[in-house]
Amino acid sequence: MEAINDFLTTILPYTEWPMFILLIGGGLFLVFYSKFVPFRYFGHALAVVSGKYEDKNAKGDVSSFQALSAAVAATVGLGNISGVAIAIHDGGPGVVFWIWMTALLGMGIKFYSGSLAIMFRGIDSQGKLQGGPMFYITQGMGNWAKPMAIFFSICGLVGFLGVFTANQFTEAFMGVVKPHETLFATSEYNWKLIIGFFLAIVTSGVIFGGLNKIAKVASAIVPFMVGVYLLAVIFVMASNAGDILPALKMIFVEAWNFDTMVTGGFWGLVIIGVRRAMFSNEAGLGSAPMYHGQSRNDEPTKEGLVAMLGPFIDTIMVCTFTAVVIILSGAYLEEGSGITMTMSAFEKTMYGIGDTLLMVIVAAFALSTLFTYSYYGVKSLSFLTNPKIGKWYNVFFVIMIVFAAVASLQLVKNLIDLSYALMVIPNMIAVLYLSPKVNAASKQYFQKMKKGA
Repeated sequence: MEAINDFLTTILPYTEWPMFILLIGGGLFLVFYSKFVPFRYFGHALAVVSGKYEDKNAKGDVSSFQALSAAVAATVGLGNISGVAIAIHDGGPGVVFWIWMTALLGMGIKFYSGSLAIMFRGIDSQGKLQGGPMFYITQGMGNWAKPMAIFFSICGLVGFLGVFTANQFTEAFMGVVKPHETLFATSEYNWKLIIGFFLAIVTSGVIFGGLNKIAKVASAIVPFMVGVYLLAVIFVMASNAGDILPALKMIFVEAWNFDTMVTGGFWGLVIIGVRRAMFSNEAGLGSAPMYHGQSRNDEPTKEGLVAMLGPFIDTIMVCTFTAVVIILSGAYLEEGSGITMTMSAFEKTMYGIGDTLLMVIVAAFALSTLFTYSYYGVKSLSFLTNPKIGKWYNVFFVIMIVFAAVASLQLVKNLIDLSYALMVIPNMIAVLYLSPKVNAASKQYFQKMKKGA
């Protein structure tokens, strides 16, 4: 494992700059190119996801709400609890500001990619409608771009494994329950294996049921887990009301600290924020369009507006919840990173029971993420082969959950960071290339909407 980690650490810096340029540069271009239209119709996006404009005769497998729930279930997970803690640990409170900025750009990116997911849908070998980056790359850009779609799918076979979630859930469980100390004499490694097998078994019960079962479970879990987490954070903020403004001030001041001690200086701070925000809301990654492409919706702009809500819920809301608790508690000044830092913050601010409550929330976050992530991998393998073979990805997915439970955080983090950085490249090239088509479609849609059509 150490040899693999050393290799990943060596090549990761070479993939960060292309990712950074495409996400920040491409995101800025799309926001201005759209003339801020998607943001101006934020209220309409909420109406669409509520089902007000649902067309029951449209093609697709799930509702827009179910597609958004599944996409958010994949992103509102341990990346929001653990990933933000890692970012603050590595870059300080100022990194939260750059997470916010990346999230706003991510909303613009997801508007375009969500629209493309409906605009360019393909039919698989079983005659079923499919959407996602591999389809808008080949259908929208042409066969000359098929190598990009293949490259994206190959990277997805690794990037869409639930290794980070399984790893951090295991760490959280070990930190709260301490089974190797409080129960009977079993080594820590064996307990991690037990937890890994438990996660694998529970996950198997959902993911082998296919898209509809995943979407139903996700739409039930997501509102619950976000609501409970919000209530916990409100309690912490109410208990530390006098420290909220100083904490927010610290975020803004430290965001522009050009003398920061972060490795790489100021730009190192920005990159940490971009990387963790992208890991959190998957803006530019191309994962969410795989769910949005299955929506019962024939209008690309409507689905683009729904997709835009993902980064807002995931990063602007949930990541901020986590950051505020970590900063208010002072946990970011302690040793440790990842889920252990967040648990320490909740324990301090909720009178000793916060870590147990967080464990319950983490369990819901972790399982919903594992349920939904497997679908991305199945679609990637199905595109490379066919749907019959693609279903076997779930077997590989379940095995890797057990591996991740005993692997080191650094190895898992490097593996995911590299895969994500590589997947961003073909997806963002396609989104930028096809953005004029999205603008043309959205112009027609909003003109019809103004006429009451």
